[in-house]
Amino acid sequence: MAGHSKWATTKHKKAAIDAKRGKLFARLIKNIEVAARTGGGDPAGNPTLFDAIQKAKKASVPADNIDRAVKRGSGAEAGGADWETIMYEGYGPGGIAVLVECLTDNRNRAASEVRVAFSRNGGSLAEPGSVAYLFSRKGVVLVPAAEGVDEDRLMEVALEAGAEEIEAGDELFEVTSEATDLIPVRTALLEAGIEYDSADVQWVPSTEIEVDVEGARKIMKLIDALEDSDDVQNVYANFDASAEVMAALDED
Repeated sequence: MAGHSKWATTKHKKAAIDAKRGKLFARLIKNIEVAARTGGGDPAGNPTLFDAIQKAKKASVPADNIDRAVKRGSGAEAGGADWETIMYEGYGPGGIAVLVECLTDNRNRAASEVRVAFSRNGGSLAEPGSVAYLFSRKGVVLVPAAEGVDEDRLMEVALEAGAEEIEAGDELFEVTSEATDLIPVRTALLEAGIEYDSADVQWVPSTEIEVDVEGARKIMKLIDALEDSDDVQNVYANFDASAEVMAALDED
């Protein structure tokens, strides 16, 4: 997982840009709807919904939008879409493995937009199963590295609750666990008074490919193109870039 926290920080920054474009809001609202439909509209009894709402609040999604999404998903209000989760696998420039998680109400549109994004940005779609084995399903909690966050205390609480690894970045601590331990870990952090930005089950690469500035620029261009699709929820890629490379990208 070398360098994964640098990528997490970059995604965090990208999320702020996406929020300005309204795309992040749409993705977060979809997550809330699906969580409410799957596990019910009460966050107290639906941990996935609780985390989806928390993430939306952190991104400043208006409370009314969140409330309506919960009601649509739970069936208390009409208008909820029939969202379907689809995973696409592919390769980006330099042989970087890419997983694309879609949440869509139109399978044909999603497939077309993902295919075009790959083909126009030096990548190609792959057969199901040909890329996914390079990733593992993990619980990932991002904790802001703000003043007052005691790293030793964070490690003690997280590891005792089942976390496997805590990686420190410049702006974030990334707490990784087995997917099944995500809820106990984030619950332990909350009970210890440790604020977190997000708690999600993600696809984490088992091995990574080192990229230089040009390689990072190419893979980020592909990721941006994929995320331009309203059907795309998450993009995961197995590249590793040094802090210097990521800093150079920030200057672009």
